[in-house]
Amino acid sequence: MRRLLLLLGLLLLQQACCFEFVIDGEWEEDVSDMRDHRERHKAIRGEDITVKSYKVESRITSRFAHTTVRSSVLNSGSKAQSIGFNVQIPKRAFITNFTMNVNGIIFVGSVKEKTVARNLYAQARARGKAAGIVSNIEFELHYQEMMHRRLGSYEHSLFLQPGRLVPQFQVDVYIFEPKGISMVETPNTLGEQFVGNIKVTSTKEKAHIVFKPNLQQQRKCDNCTGSAIDGIFTVRYDVTRDGNAGELQVSDGHFVQFFAPSNLSPLPKNIVFVIDVSGSMWGVKMKQTVEAMQAILEDMTIDDHFSVIDFNHNVRCWNEELVAGSSIQIADAKRYVQNIKPNGGTNINEALMRAVQMLVRASNQGLIDPRSVSMIILVSDGDPTVGEIKLGTIQKNVKRVMREEFSLFSLGIGFDVDYDFLERIAMENRGMAQRIYANHDAAEQLRAFYSQVSSPLLRMIQVQFPEDSVSDVTQNRFDKYFSGSELVVAGKARLDVTFETEGDFTELDTELAKQQHSFTGFARQMWAYITVKQLISERSLAPTAVKKRKITQRIMALAVEHQFVTPLTALLVESEDTNERLLADSPKDPKHGCCSGFGGGSSSALNPVNVVYQAPPWVQMTTNAPPSQAVKGSEEYALPPKVNLVDNDPHFIVHLPSSNMDVCFNIDSTPGHILNLVTDTGTGLVVNGQLVGSKQAHKGKLSTYFGTISVYYQPDGVSVSVGTDSISMTDGQRNHSFTWGATAKISQDGVRISIVKNSHVSITINNNIHVMVLLHHVWKKNPVSVDFLGVYIPNDNQYSPLVHGLIEPEVSVHDMHEGMDPLKEEATMEVKGNTLLVTRGWQQDYRRDKRLGSSIYCWFIHNSGKGFIDGHYTDYI
Repeated sequence: MRRLLLLLGLLLLQQACCFEFVIDGEWEEDVSDMRDHRERHKAIRGEDITVKSYKVESRITSRFAHTTVRSSVLNSGSKAQSIGFNVQIPKRAFITNFTMNVNGIIFVGSVKEKTVARNLYAQARARGKAAGIVSNIEFELHYQEMMHRRLGSYEHSLFLQPGRLVPQFQVDVYIFEPKGISMVETPNTLGEQFVGNIKVTSTKEKAHIVFKPNLQQQRKCDNCTGSAIDGIFTVRYDVTRDGNAGELQVSDGHFVQFFAPSNLSPLPKNIVFVIDVSGSMWGVKMKQTVEAMQAILEDMTIDDHFSVIDFNHNVRCWNEELVAGSSIQIADAKRYVQNIKPNGGTNINEALMRAVQMLVRASNQGLIDPRSVSMIILVSDGDPTVGEIKLGTIQKNVKRVMREEFSLFSLGIGFDVDYDFLERIAMENRGMAQRIYANHDAAEQLRAFYSQVSSPLLRMIQVQFPEDSVSDVTQNRFDKYFSGSELVVAGKARLDVTFETEGDFTELDTELAKQQHSFTGFARQMWAYITVKQLISERSLAPTAVKKRKITQRIMALAVEHQFVTPLTALLVESEDTNERLLADSPKDPKHGCCSGFGGGSSSALNPVNVVYQAPPWVQMTTNAPPSQAVKGSEEYALPPKVNLVDNDPHFIVHLPSSNMDVCFNIDSTPGHILNLVTDTGTGLVVNGQLVGSKQAHKGKLSTYFGTISVYYQPDGVSVSVGTDSISMTDGQRNHSFTWGATAKISQDGVRISIVKNSHVSITINNNIHVMVLLHHVWKKNPVSVDFLGVYIPNDNQYSPLVHGLIEPEVSVHDMHEGMDPLKEEATMEVKGNTLLVTRGWQQDYRRDKRLGSSIYCWFIHNSGKGFIDGHYTDYI
C-alpha cells in the first residue's frame, strides 16, 4: 500500500497568485522543474488521469465576486500516482476555503492564525498519516475579491488551463447589480475559435455569461488530443449610475458607498517622468519604455506641465523646469527620450529628490495652476546601486520632502526590482504601484497605467455620513479621483438610524434572497475585504513595533472571522476526524508582493526558480574528468575551454587547451598581500588580487582567499576594483560605485563592465581582453569562512609579447604511475625546460556551482607553482 502524502501550495505567477494542491506526494521533482511554464501550470497534472469535470462559477454582487472552482478527477491507471490541482487566482483575491473528497474521506478547510494552524498541523504529523491508493478525488476551491473600476469598467478574469480535454467543462459568471447593468462584454482573450461558444444573457439588473465548449470544440485541431483552452477568460461590465451623487447599498448590517462622478472637466496636471536608464534596462525594456513615452507625451495638453528626468549612476534632466505641454516642447522631449542609451548603475534616491525639487520650485514660483494635480511617475527595473542604496533611508528621504499635494506612482519593470519597496514608497506618498512585465507588450502596459491617471477630475475628496449613523468606516478621505475609476467606502450601519436611501434596510436583503445566484452577505464581506487590505498596507508603513503589533492583531482577528487567507493567517485543511491535516499559508515575498510558497505533508516547500544568467561568449566547458572518475556538478554556468581560474584555496587552476589538461597550484602568502595575476606592459593591462584570511585557522592553517580584484587599463586611465561588498570604477576624474544588489552595465572609453546581480562581473577591454570575477557569499555567522572572489581569465586574450603572469606555457606530461596515495596519480611534467613531479587529484571549480563548487581533475604543482609560472612566486606578491 502507498502512503497518502499531501502538498498544498501558493506561489506568485505574473499578475496572479497560484493555489496548488498535489496529492500522493510524488510531485516534488516536477514541481521544482519550472522550465516548461505551460506544463507547470496546468489545472490538473498527472499521468493516466481522467478529468471528469472542471467547473468554474463566479457570483458577482455589487462589485464583489465569490468564485468557486470544482473538479472531479479519476485515477484511470493501475497504480498509485501523483495528481496535481492548480488554480491561478487574481493577486488581489483572498482564498476563503478549500475542500476535497479523497476516496470518500472529506477534507474541509478553515482559516486560522498561522501559529495556531501550524501547531495543529504539527500534532497531526506526529500521529502519522493514513495509507491508501487514491482513485477518486473531488476538489473545490473558493476565493473572493472586489472588482476595481478602471477606464470606465470592471474586469473579472478567470485563469483557464485545464491541460487536457474535459467531458464536462463549464464556466458560469453571474452578475447582479441592484442599480442596473449598463453594459457587459466578453473580450476575445481565449482565441477566435471560442468566440461562438460564449453566450451572454442580460436583463436590467442581471447578467449570465456561460462558456461551455464540448469535447470537439475544446480540441486544438479536429484530430488533436490536446486542449486549446489555455488563457484568461475575461468579463467586462459597468453599472448604471444616476447623476453624480453616488450609490449607497445597505445589507446585513453593513453599507457600501460607491462614488464615480463622470460629467466633470479634467483638472490640469503637472507630471515629472523619472525614467531608469541603467544598464539593466538595455534591450526590450528600454525599447518598450521609449515607445510608451512617445505616446504618453503626445497626450499632454497645453494646460499640462511636465518634464523628464532620466537616471543611471548620474541624474539628467531634459529640462530643469516644468514646461507647458506645447507641441514644440512635446516634440523636443520625444527626441530626447528617443536618444536615451541605457548604461551604468541605479541612483533612485537622487532622481526622486530632483523630481520633488522640480515640483516644489514650480509651485513656489506660481508657475502651476493651484487647482492642478502634481505627480511623479517613476519607471525602474532594479534596486538602487549608486548613491543612497538603503531602501528605508530612500523611503524616509522621499517622505520628508514630498508635499501633501504631490503624489508618487511607481512602475516596476520585471522581477529584479523590489516591488514591495516601490509599493510602500508609492502608498506612503498618495500614489500606487504596478508591476510591468518585461515582454513584447510592456509599452501597452505602461500606456494603460498612464491612462488610469491621465485625467484627474477631483482632488482632496472626503465622503461623509450622518453623525452616529455608522461605525468602523474604511478609508473615506481620498487624495485624487481619476476619470473612469471609483471611490468605495464601507462600514457598519447602525440599525437604529435611518439612512437616506431609496429603500429600507431589509429591501436589498430581501431582493438578494430571491436571486438564485447572488452573493448574500456581500456587504459584510466587502467591508472586511477592504478593511483587511487597508490594514495590510498600514502595517507595511507602521512607524513603530507597537503600532505594527496592534495592526497585526486586527488583521488576524478579521481574517479568521471572515475566513481570508492572508500573509498572517493559514488555511488548515483537515479530515472530519481531524486525523489528517494539511497546512497552507502565504508568506510575503518582498520581491513579488504576494504569496510565494508553502508546504504540507512531509515534503518541503515548493522550490524557487533557478535563474541562470547569460555568461560571456567565451564561457564554455572545461576539461572533462575520466569517465570512471567523473563527478556530476551543477550546470548553472557554461565554462570556457581556455580559461585561467583563481578561486578559493588553492587559488590557481590553469586550463591548457593545447594538451587538454588542467594545472593547479597555490601561492602561499598572507592576508593583505597583493598578488599580481597579469601584467602586460605592451597593452597597459594589470590585474591584481588582494588576499583576505579566514576568520580563524582550520587544522592549524589560516586559509586565504581573494577579497579584492583590481583591473587597471593604463591607456584610458580606467581602474576597476571589485570587492565582496561593492564594485567601483574610476577614470581619474569621475568615480562610480555599484553594489552587488542589481544588474547593471557601464561603458567608459574602451572598457565595458557588466554586473549580474549577486553573481559575477565581466570586464571587457577593447573587445579582446576579458576578465570575469565571481562572487561567493557565505553564511555571515560561519565561524571560519568569509565572503571571497574568484577570477577567470581566458587564455585567448590578445596580449602583447611582453605579458607576464598566468599565460599558457608548453607542457608535456609522461611517466604517469600510482602515487603514495593510491587515489592520487603521479607523473612527470616538462615545462619551460623544467622537470616537475606533479600529483593528480580533484579541485573545486565554483563557476558551475557557486555554493558547493564542482570537481575538476587537475595536475597539482607543489612549491607554489615553482617551475610552472614565470619567475619566482614572490614576483607575484
